[in-house]
Amino acid sequence: MTDQQLGQQLTAAETARFEEEASRLPAFARGSRHEGGGFGWLDEHGRLSPDRPVETWITCRMTHVFGLAQLRGEGWAAAYVDHGVTALTGLLHDDDNGGWHSAVSPETGEVVSTVKEGYAHAFVVLAATTAYAAGHPGASALLDDALSVMEERFWREDDGLILDVWSADWSSLDGYRGVNANMHTVEASLAVAEVTGRRVWLDRALRILERVVHGFAREHDWRLPEHFSSAWAVELDYNIDEPGHPFRPYGVTIGHLFEWARLALHARTLLGSAAPSWLLEDARSLLAAAASRGWAADGAPGFVYTTDLADRPVVRERMHWVAAEAVAAAWTLFRDTGSADALADVRRWWAYCEEHLVDREGGSWHHELDPANQPSATVWPGKPDVYHAYQMAILPLLPAGASFAGAAAKGCA
Repeated sequence: MTDQQLGQQLTAAETARFEEEASRLPAFARGSRHEGGGFGWLDEHGRLSPDRPVETWITCRMTHVFGLAQLRGEGWAAAYVDHGVTALTGLLHDDDNGGWHSAVSPETGEVVSTVKEGYAHAFVVLAATTAYAAGHPGASALLDDALSVMEERFWREDDGLILDVWSADWSSLDGYRGVNANMHTVEASLAVAEVTGRRVWLDRALRILERVVHGFAREHDWRLPEHFSSAWAVELDYNIDEPGHPFRPYGVTIGHLFEWARLALHARTLLGSAAPSWLLEDARSLLAAAASRGWAADGAPGFVYTTDLADRPVVRERMHWVAAEAVAAAWTLFRDTGSADALADVRRWWAYCEEHLVDREGGSWHHELDPANQPSATVWPGKPDVYHAYQMAILPLLPAGASFAGAAAKGCA
């Protein structure tokens, strides 16, 4: 479908609401700017949490969001992109060992976390790519540095996947392997390939997708296992005693099924006629599994956070990011196929977001709801992250692309 045809599928009121969120969310996120460097954790009122350090993954996500806002014409956002790039080349960068610290005290400069995470480094690549697309003068060097670290320290050619956690000096490698960091590596790699034309990162993104989606997910009837040993053997009981972990929960993470589906479709967009047929087929299967097993799994509206391997809800709280990714995946499938069912899902799930998650009084979105769809904070306190909701809001407003930065750059050209 052409962009004009896609636009005709949304009513003027629907388009206006997406535009409103696209302005409202980054305006709220401006409060995350920490004077000591980087972007911090916002509480439910949009205030910086004084007991939280500046974390690399949040700084990167916010730099990415502000870069997208700048590309979409928000002139004020350029200063926030610069603030993020400055933190990634200064406060958060490990000048002694290379790579990025996971968390640093902005007041003292003390390193709070002593590990190097593949998850955080994938977001450094994403933030640098978006800043590059937005024209920041320091982004090219930052991106080259980030890609070098990813290639030398995290990418494993034999596995076709990345590693998770190193010690600060790169001398010790943790035995855990997971697909969450790999998922965000796909996201960042597609952005690099689309924005800079570096084909090797598209090839790597496709290898990860083939291993995780066409392999692990398909082999488990689309109940994607998240956690593995150092030899990439599945560990199905990982964190069974801590099922609500914000980054490594036990069981099947419903929102990740939606994210992987969307990323498979984005890769298909960039590959064009060379795309293997399984990208679309598997994306459909992942989206269908997430919808059927996650939506109202306990009888109430909304997506549960996790299920077990028998599709029983484990953590019943509703996370804002899961609903946002559901809308984004359904929209991408509609964009690529014209599926009326996918468009109906967009409208159904966006209506849920509007009714329960969008916080018109306090700003941003409620990040977590309890099983009765009332605000809670058992897994995800505060409102530190507009990344998922903002990407969802701008997606229907952008031309087709393999990444948000690439599509936004096309849209402003």
